[in-house]
Amino acid sequence: MTAQKPSALPAYIAVTASYWAFMLSDGALRMLVLLAFHERGFSPVQLAYLFLLYELAGVITNLSAGWLAARFGLTRTLYAGLMLQVAALLALTALDPAWSIGASVLYVMAVQGASGVAKDLAKMSSKSAVKLLAPEGAGLLKWVSWLTGSKNAVKGLGFLLGAALLALYGYDTALIGMATVLGVILIAVLLFMPEGLPKGKKSTKFSSVISRDTNINRLSVARVFLFGARDVWFVVGIPVYFYAVLSDGSDESRRAAFFMIGTFMAIWIILYGAVQAMAPQILKASANDLPRLARNARFWALALIPIPAALGLTVWAAGTPALWLTATVVLGLLAFGGIFAVNSALHSYLILAFSKSERVSQDVGFYYMANAAGRLLGTGLSGLAYQAGGVEACLITASVLLSLSALAANRLHPQRS
Repeated sequence: MTAQKPSALPAYIAVTASYWAFMLSDGALRMLVLLAFHERGFSPVQLAYLFLLYELAGVITNLSAGWLAARFGLTRTLYAGLMLQVAALLALTALDPAWSIGASVLYVMAVQGASGVAKDLAKMSSKSAVKLLAPEGAGLLKWVSWLTGSKNAVKGLGFLLGAALLALYGYDTALIGMATVLGVILIAVLLFMPEGLPKGKKSTKFSSVISRDTNINRLSVARVFLFGARDVWFVVGIPVYFYAVLSDGSDESRRAAFFMIGTFMAIWIILYGAVQAMAPQILKASANDLPRLARNARFWALALIPIPAALGLTVWAAGTPALWLTATVVLGLLAFGGIFAVNSALHSYLILAFSKSERVSQDVGFYYMANAAGRLLGTGLSGLAYQAGGVEACLITASVLLSLSALAANRLHPQRS
């Protein structure tokens, strides 16, 4: 990649490196918590509860993070996110196995809420920095696609890392190890982050975070339902379903199930990230393609709808688990991931293209508030749908949510610049 701004590349590299470190720990923590507490006897709904405050915190954080960045500066919000994640990792080691399930759920929900704040501070800071550092047009699409795609590849490795650390070293040791590594990276970023990102303006008002741009609001609604459609099967449904299929309860099969579930989740996220990074080539974007790319948001959402519907009906018709059925679900979800990645990359470009440079952190924060609201919706529905009708109910619900996303994306009407 070549930038039009000579000083932009070092800052972009520093922002990307710190974001990678954060997302590696975030992916590992999600898998670690899910598998560890499933083993402790948590129901699908209780597992969903563990992540609800995480996602709710994301909604609140993104709504306020744009204002915080505009007022105090992007680097400060990035550092705050990294520091809070280290604290959350260490706090989870204080969980006492003797506590009741109710007390454990409440404690982990609270700590996961802090981790949700941390993640969205880091995400909003990184994405906003790209808008300010990257060249416009096709160059902006390339830079944001690379950041988003590489981030998801790293997060995918985090899923595998979390499952592996739990199987090999146990819950507490895994958390302490991750906190230590992330703390070292935080110190390095504090010492070597280049100058140049905005320092913030004290006069910025909180009311400025609410977007008044019609396209940004419509895109945000599309984002809510797009990410709800992913997380309704991703958070609880598929991991619990695969665990039931792969484990017979013995220690050896449990460890094997951990690795296989972690590997699938990692591969899904890594391939998703790889496709995101290739989105400019897939979309055949040029610097003046904003109107066409906005129209394509509806097409790519519509392309996703049949996949979870077909998978859900296949699982329902099969009745009982079988090798061919598991293989079909895996291949279908990988296909879903590829098309979902193009959708996600296209949205990530459109929000930056629609945003004005003078209020980019507010618009990006508002948009990622919608992103977090979608994850919150999907997380809540994931536990409820699995409890009510198994993984097939999760997948059918995903198709319904995708239909709503396509409807919202159909109303985007940007003017040609």
